[in-house]
Amino acid sequence: MYSRRPDRRTRTASPSAPGTSAPRGKRAAAALLAAAALLVSACSAGGTDGTGASTAARAAALAALPAATPSELAAYYGQRPNWRSCGVPGFECATLRAPLDYAKPSAGEVRLAVARKKATGPGKRLGSLLVNPGGPGGSAIGYLQQYAAIGYPAEVRARYDMVAVDPRGVARSEPVECLDGREMDAYTQTDTTPDDAHERDLLVDAYKEFAEGCGADSPQLLRHVSTVEAARDMDIVRAALGDPKLTYVGASYGTFLGATYAGLFPERVGRLVLDGAMDPSLDARRMNLDQTAGFETAFRSFTQDCVRHADCPLGTKAADAGRNLRAFFDKLDARPVPAGDADGRKLGEALATTGVIAAMYDEGAWEQLREALTSAMKENDGAGLLSLSDSYYERDASGRYSNLMFANAAVNCLDLPPAFDGPDAVEKSVPAFEKASPVFGEGLAWASLNCAYWPVRATGEPHRIVAEGAAPIVVVGTTRDPATPYRWARALADQLSSARLLTYEGDGHTAYGRGSTCIDSAIDTYLLRGTPPADGKRCS
Repeated sequence: MYSRRPDRRTRTASPSAPGTSAPRGKRAAAALLAAAALLVSACSAGGTDGTGASTAARAAALAALPAATPSELAAYYGQRPNWRSCGVPGFECATLRAPLDYAKPSAGEVRLAVARKKATGPGKRLGSLLVNPGGPGGSAIGYLQQYAAIGYPAEVRARYDMVAVDPRGVARSEPVECLDGREMDAYTQTDTTPDDAHERDLLVDAYKEFAEGCGADSPQLLRHVSTVEAARDMDIVRAALGDPKLTYVGASYGTFLGATYAGLFPERVGRLVLDGAMDPSLDARRMNLDQTAGFETAFRSFTQDCVRHADCPLGTKAADAGRNLRAFFDKLDARPVPAGDADGRKLGEALATTGVIAAMYDEGAWEQLREALTSAMKENDGAGLLSLSDSYYERDASGRYSNLMFANAAVNCLDLPPAFDGPDAVEKSVPAFEKASPVFGEGLAWASLNCAYWPVRATGEPHRIVAEGAAPIVVVGTTRDPATPYRWARALADQLSSARLLTYEGDGHTAYGRGSTCIDSAIDTYLLRGTPPADGKRCS
C-alpha cells in the first residue's frame, strides 16, 4: 500500500489498488492492489531478524555523498527559479532541471515543477519550508496549494516561504502514465481475493497489463524515479532557493524521502520533521505485513466507535464487526450492488474494500464510512463506498485518474525488489497476512504481488539511515496509525543519529495538524525556534 497525509478538505484518506503499495508508506483488489502496492512492495535478499529488518539491511547503511558539489552538477546547482504566476492566487511556480541519471549527468534531464507562497510576515523570514504529503505519488504542489500554505499555523506561514516540488514522475514533474481511465476502472475492480485458478490468472494478468502500460509510456523515466534520485533533486531545489540547509516537513512516504535526504546530505539538514515515519530497513513483505496489521488496528478502533451508534451496520458488538464485514465483502464478490455511477460501475468486493481502507486513514471519516456501509449493506446502494474508493484513487467525476497510482508503483517497484515472485509465494503467505488482519489480510497479500511483473529491475534494497552529523531531526509516530505503524517511527528514530522521537497517542495517519495542541506546539516550536522536543515526548 502507500500512505500519505489525509486530505484535510474532505477528511478522507487514501487507500490503494492493484499494483500499488503503501508507503514505501514509507506504500487491496485494485484498492487492495493499489494499497498493497502503496505499502512498499518488495522483499530483500537475506533473512530477517526478530524485528523484521533484513539481515542485509542491518549491516548496510545509506552512505552520505561528498560534501562538495561535483563539477558535472554545477550547472544544475547554479540554477535560479524564474517565478511566474501559476493560476492560483498567492502562489508562484517555476521549473527546475535535474539530470535524468545522476551517474551520467549528460545523458538527459527531467523537469521539476516547483511552487511557493512567500512568507507573509510579520517577523524575520526564516527561509523556505518544503513540504511533501507522501504516497509515493502524492502531489506536493497540490498539497501545498490546497492545504499546507493555507492551513499550517499562521506563525509558520508568516516566517517561511512555503514551497513544494513534485518529485520526478509525479503530477506536474514529467508524470509516469500507465493506463487510461477505462483501463483503470477495470484494473481497480479486479478481484484481489481469487477463489480459483481462473481468478488468480485474471489478477496476474491485471498486474502484467498495468506494468506493460507503464513500461510502454515511460520507458526511460521508469528507470530513474527512485527515492534516492528524488532526494538528490530536492538538494538541487534547496540550492536554487538559496537556502544553505533544508527545512522540511514530510508525511508518510515523505518521511522516507526526508530521511533519505538526511542520509545523503547530513551536513545540509536544517529542521526536518518526519511525521508518520517509515522504517527503511524493512523489506517489502515485512512492510506490507506490518501495514496489514496497522489497518486491522485502525479497523478495531473504528468498530469500537461504530457499535456505540444505533445505526452501526456491523452489529452491536465490536467482536462481531470484522466477521460481519467479511461476510458482506463475500456477498459483493458474488454479486456487486448498484452504485449510481454514470459509467455503469457497480460496487464489488475490490472497490468496497478500498473504500473502507480509505476511511481508516482519518478518524474524521468514520461517520462517513458508517453511513456508506449502512447504505450498501441495508439499502443495496454502493454510492457512498464507491465515492470513498474514488477519492483514494483520485478518480474524478469524468472518469479521469491522477497519476498517483502510476507513480506509486513506479517508485515502490524501483526502491525495493518485489515482495513476492509469483502467485505461489503469495498463497504461502496468505495465512500470515490473515493472522495480521482477518478482514483485509488476504486481499493485501495478493496486492503485494504487483511489482513481480514490473518492467524495470529494482535498484534499491532495504537499509538503515544514520545521517551521522545531522542536526536534530524530529520523528513523529502515532500509536494507532494504520498506514505507518508506530513501530516504524521507533525504528527510524533508533537509526537516525540525531533523532528526537515525538509520540501521538491516538488514531489516524500522521499527527501534525490533527488537533493535538501538544504535538502542534512541539513541532511549531522546533520550526520557528530550532528547539526540538525532548526525545521520547508523548502527547494525546
